[in-house]
Amino acid sequence: MKILYAIQGTGNGHVSRANEIIPILQQKCELDILLSGTQADVGVNYPVKYKLKGLSFVFGKKGGVDFYKTFKQLQSKKFLSEIKKLPVEEYDLVINDFEPISAWACKIKNVPCVAMSHQFAVLHKNAPRPAKFDPFALMVLRYYAPCKTGVGFHFKKYGENIFTPVIRKEIRNAAPTNKGHYTVYLPAYDDKKIISFCSNFKEIEWEVFSKHSKKSYREKNCRIRPVSAADFTESFISCEGILCGAGFETPAEALYMGKKVLVIPMKAQYEQHCNAAGAAELGVPVIKSLKKKHIHKVDTWLSNDQKIKVDFKDETNKIIDQVLSMAITHKLEAPIKSKMVIPELVSARWV
Repeated sequence: MKILYAIQGTGNGHVSRANEIIPILQQKCELDILLSGTQADVGVNYPVKYKLKGLSFVFGKKGGVDFYKTFKQLQSKKFLSEIKKLPVEEYDLVINDFEPISAWACKIKNVPCVAMSHQFAVLHKNAPRPAKFDPFALMVLRYYAPCKTGVGFHFKKYGENIFTPVIRKEIRNAAPTNKGHYTVYLPAYDDKKIISFCSNFKEIEWEVFSKHSKKSYREKNCRIRPVSAADFTESFISCEGILCGAGFETPAEALYMGKKVLVIPMKAQYEQHCNAAGAAELGVPVIKSLKKKHIHKVDTWLSNDQKIKVDFKDETNKIIDQVLSMAITHKLEAPIKSKMVIPELVSARWV
């Protein structure tokens, strides 16, 4: 079976998970890899056949996504051209980790496409939702990289075809230590905002991994470091706790290692607010921003020694076998026979 594995490169979690999945897929099929997006700091450890610009959510510096820069990409000729030119018809199956180019190319060309992503689980009817419902954000999440069939990853098994997280070998095989510092990864905030907030806790040593700085420096009780996979993992394994966004992989790995974790969902990023709701169900504290009114909540978290440990089992082989069986037993949705209607952002010229 010839398979294209398409990976979203916006977040480090997609790429880190792919590095665990790729070697297993290579044992089971003829595999090509596609990577799109520009925001990841972690690299794919295997040859990538298609490296595309794609459509990335661009991080801002005030706690959220920079929607102007993000949506500026939607009508670009490059984005439309990548969808049109991608030869998905050469593959028996496309496995999609929230990657828009291949998902839309498969829709247009009637090629089997199955999701294997966290987002597929977030869309499940039983998955946690924030108190404030956002129908537009949910629609964006559903149609960004549309796949009706697949498997998903979440903090709990909320339904059929939903599995617990894929934990990196570096984390699964690590022996956690505690050097007393707290590791920070908040890519949607600039360094000054993080330093201003964290310096309120003068007795704490903060190791801040920054997407906005290319050099290391120290200010007050904060050590600012450029994002490096190896450096972050070392800091992560040896920390007292993690202050991070409400992504999926980093909180999941913190829970697996039994580290203290506090999450801050990005503003106007519905998926992260769904993740925060799921983390809160496990007892993880959540704050909305780095505003002064939340200082007391962080102080309580720092003072509390309670740690949540979740033993996420290694089911990666089982998950991949299930995905492949969907293609072999024809469980994928049937090819669309009628005329395909695509949102205007993809281009009416191709309908």
